[in-house]
This record gives sequence, C-alpha cells and structure tokens, in this order.
Amino acid sequence: MNFKQKLQHKQQIINNRLMELIKINNVPETLMNSMKYSLEAGGKRIRPILTLTIAEALGGNTDDAMDFGCAIELIHTYSLIHDDLPAMDNDDYRRGKLTNHKVFGEAIAILAGDALLNFAFEFLLEKASNNLKEPYIKALSIISKASGSTGMIGGQVIDIESGNKKINLDELYNMHRLKTGAMIEASCIVGCVLAERYDKINIVKEYSQNIGIAFQIVDDILDCIGDKEKLGKSIGKDEKDNKSTFVTLLGLERAKELAKEHTEKAISLAEEIDSTGFLTDLTNYLLNREN
Repeated sequence: MNFKQKLQHKQQIINNRLMELIKINNVPETLMNSMKYSLEAGGKRIRPILTLTIAEALGGNTDDAMDFGCAIELIHTYSLIHDDLPAMDNDDYRRGKLTNHKVFGEAIAILAGDALLNFAFEFLLEKASNNLKEPYIKALSIISKASGSTGMIGGQVIDIESGNKKINLDELYNMHRLKTGAMIEASCIVGCVLAERYDKINIVKEYSQNIGIAFQIVDDILDCIGDKEKLGKSIGKDEKDNKSTFVTLLGLERAKELAKEHTEKAISLAEEIDSTGFLTDLTNYLLNREN
C-alpha cells in the first residue's frame, strides 16, 4: 500500500474501534446522540494514528496502542465540542457540519463533552485494573496531565486571556505548546511507553514537540488562506477575533518557513523512530494538508 492507502486503513480501524467503544449502556438517548454526533463527524484521527504508529514502530502491542489512542481521540473530541461553544470560540461549523451546540443546545453539548472526557478515563482505568501493567499506569498519567490544567486546559485559558491583546512569540509558543502540543506530545509518548522503549523517549518527545508546533502554524496559515469548503469551517476568524497567531506576528511567508523548519526537524527525528517511513510521510502530510 502507498502512504495514502495506509493512512486511510489506519483511520478506518480507529473509526471502527471508536464506534465499538461508544456503545455504552444506560446513557440517555439525547446525550448519546450528542456524543456520537461529534465523534462520528470525521477528522484525520492524527492523535491515535501517532500513538499506533510509534508503538508499532517500536515493537509495542497494537491493541494496547489502539485503545489508548482512541481514548486520546475521545478527549480531543470533547475539547472540540467545548472549544466551539459561544463562551469559547463561538463557532457554528466544525468539519463541514453544524457544531454540537447548534444541534443539541449548549447544555447538552457541555454534558456530551464532559461525558466523552469521563468515558475516556473510565475505559482506560477499567483496562488498567484488569491488567496492572506498569506502562498502562504511566500512559494514564501522561494523558491525564496533558489534558489537564498544566496541559491542554491551561493552554486554552491562556488563549482566552490573550484575546484582543498582542502577545509576543515566546508567549504564543508557550500557549500552543500546551493548548495544541500537549495532547500531540502525549499521543506520541504513550506509544513509546506502551512499547516500553524508554531509550527512545527523548527522541519521541522532541519529535512530538516539533510536529505539534508545525501543526498549529499550519492551522494558523489555513485560517488565513485556506479553502472554507475543504476546511469545513469558517476562515479568517483569527483576524476577526483579533487573535495573535503565527501569521499575525510573523507574516504569512515567515509562518510558512517556520512550519517547514519544524517539519524538517521532526522528519529527521521520525527517521530514527520508524524505519518503515510511514511516520516521515505522515509528518510531510501534516505540513501540506488542506484541512
């Protein structure tokens, strides 16, 4: 299979597992419909793909990597539901569909996000309690910290408090290291931990930090010059909301150069992690994506 076929295959098996996991008994119908609405909306499934790819490359158990990666995707989906709310980014569309609160109302959307976050840990804790492997406990700790107040949520708070004021480049890096980068970093390191390849932790961490920043810079670029139909959401929102981005601080051309620099660094590290070349191809794909 070529890269595109391999990527689609990984996305499909991840989607299949997510749909298996979300079959939860005794959940109110409206809540379940809201949870599934956002989970089934699509997306590139980059975070679980990173977990799965790195675990596979380092000789880890693919079933474990799949489950931990899917739990990360549940957490990511919850964060998108909450990000879209009027009190946060106030978006009407996500992945070409109405955002969750536009369909189910704000209250149910908040609760659906809460339920996805909680279920991710319910599921992982049950898995860990059935088999008390040290890597499971370490992976759980990594995910909980990355998604919490010193990770993704902390970054979101910085983003909110930075609204309508100019921040410097170091502050922007720090915000996105937490808001976007923390969960991408966790996705990669969890793959390494589950494979028990602690000799590769530093390389994997450096790879994830570079790909996380590159991912955010490309997001900023796409908000400026992307195609609304391909993105599945409005463009120009950062400028409209007077938000500091890599484009507003550096200009479009320098932002493109910076994304390429971080990607090239990530690629050099990817080659030390995955001998199959898939991680390298994935890293290139993320630089050149259109959504």
